[in-house]
This record gives sequence, C-alpha cells and structure tokens, in this order.
Amino acid sequence: MADKKLAVIAIGGNSLIKDENHKTVEDQYEAARETTFHIADMIEAGWDVAIGHGNGPQVGFILRRSEIAAKTEGMHEVPLDVCGADSQGAIGYALQQTLQNELHRRGIKKSVVTVVTQVLVDKNDAAFKNPSKPIGSFMDQNEARRREKDLNWNVVEDAGRGWRRVVASPLPKEVVELEAVQTLIDAGTVVITVGGGGIPVIDKGDHDYQGVAAVIDKDFASSLLARLIKADLFLISTAVEKVAIHFGKPEQKWLDKMTLAEAKGYLAEGVHFAKGSMAPKIQAIIWFLENGGKQALITNPENIGRALKGETGTWIVP
Repeated sequence: MADKKLAVIAIGGNSLIKDENHKTVEDQYEAARETTFHIADMIEAGWDVAIGHGNGPQVGFILRRSEIAAKTEGMHEVPLDVCGADSQGAIGYALQQTLQNELHRRGIKKSVVTVVTQVLVDKNDAAFKNPSKPIGSFMDQNEARRREKDLNWNVVEDAGRGWRRVVASPLPKEVVELEAVQTLIDAGTVVITVGGGGIPVIDKGDHDYQGVAAVIDKDFASSLLARLIKADLFLISTAVEKVAIHFGKPEQKWLDKMTLAEAKGYLAEGVHFAKGSMAPKIQAIIWFLENGGKQALITNPENIGRALKGETGTWIVP
C-alpha cells in the first residue's frame, strides 16, 4: 500500500514481567502475547514494524542459573555476551510466535523473524573506564574479591545489600546485521532485532568482531536502528500511558506533546526524568529527532492503538 509507514517499537524487558509473582517463562509468554496483540493492531492499520526489546531481568535469570550450576554442579559459567544472545533468542521466540499467531488469526499474511543482533561499540568508550551497570547476583566480599582477582571482574558494594559485579554501558555505534535487517524489512517482514540493546561487540580490526562484557541501553540501540532504517516513527512502549514532568510531586503534569527543544530542556534540568527509567528514553528520542526522525511516541502497550489516533500517549516532535 502506497501510504505504508515504518515504525521501530522498543519494548521494555520489564514489561514481560508483570510483578514478582509472574516471572516464569509461561508468565513472560503471556505478557508477550498481550503486547504483540497491540502491535498486530498497528500492522493491521498498515504499519511495517521492527521491534527492539529489553532483557535486563531475563539476563539476570540466565546469569543466576549459570552461577548456581557452577557452584553446585561444577558447570562452566556463561559469559555475559552469550547470556545476551540467549535472551535474544528466547524473548524473540516469544514475541515472534505470539505475533505470528495473532496475525494468522486476523488473516494477515506476514512473516515475523528474530535476528540475533550484534551491536558495535567503541573499545575506547569512556564507559569501559568506569563500569557502573550492576548485573548478576549479590555476593559476600570474599566471593567478590575472588572473582575480581580470578575473573578480572569489576565489583562494588551495593548499598549495604552485598557486593555485585558492574560492567560498562557503552554507546551503540553500528548494527552489525543492519543489511540483513533492512532486506527483511524491505520484503515486508516484521523483524525483531537489537534485543537487549544488541550483543555488544568490539572491532579488533578489519571487521574482526569480539563480544565484550557490557550492556547497551535498549532504547539507545532502538533509536540507532530507527535512524539507520529511516523509520517514520520511533515508539517506546513502557509502563506508563504518558510522560510526566515533576513526576511524583504535587505539581506533577502529564504531557500530551513535547517539542524536541522542550524535551532537551526538561532533560537538562535533571529533575523530571529518572536516570534508570525515563531519562534514557527521552535521550534516545532526542537523538532520533536530531538526526532526521519525524516523530516519536511514548505510551504503554495497551494504549498503542489509542495513542496512534492521537487520543493518549506523549508525542515528541521536531
């Protein structure tokens, strides 16, 4: 269809886990099904879509299983980049199958494919000099120091709760599988890609890639993807229906719309958007709009349809 448009949708990894009592694979599959139902609405309305997703909780589970198996059964531990690849496959499978099923129910003939995606980071990124992203289980100090010595981990004491490993969170530079992703999109395929921000890799020289122990922000990676494939819309699906300034305070105000300049101003003030949640989403959208993006939207999965009609959500425009 001539008016078909392309959207990149970034889904939070936490959105697949509703609460502490719903963490199983089956629970996550059901949450994926609910989310992809709303993505199917978009597709039915004529959108082509590429889907990025988070994986924070899921990678934590994989690491925990690895640590327990190593401690109790003498199994080898799984490196962080491989944990990321594992999570891309598992989450991609849930999203892929539930979306395929829903499209089939609606009589929509459209393929859905998950691409295990590497994302290039700069080996000289300043983040590698100051690892700050906590991952994995809590440890006592003796265990933390042993791993620091034997495995070259960076470890920190975490607010009196114990010791944890910390890794770098470098900025994404390139999507290694971009050409394949673009080819699939051009063929009308729904592509699930840059899962968990992508598997972080460095280039040792002449495209000789090597995985590194790091975590890329999934909104930053999805923003990069949206820029590279020239998406018409960058949609961040998260836990809130709209974005608020002065969040949680008496003067809290929900926003229907922000300009790029307003978004940059609110972010610069440093009081509106939490560092670990909304701030990176706003920054990711700023980069998208600064590099030619037309419009961005933040809302929760169940309101995607209404938001696209202009009834809710927060729109960010140049």
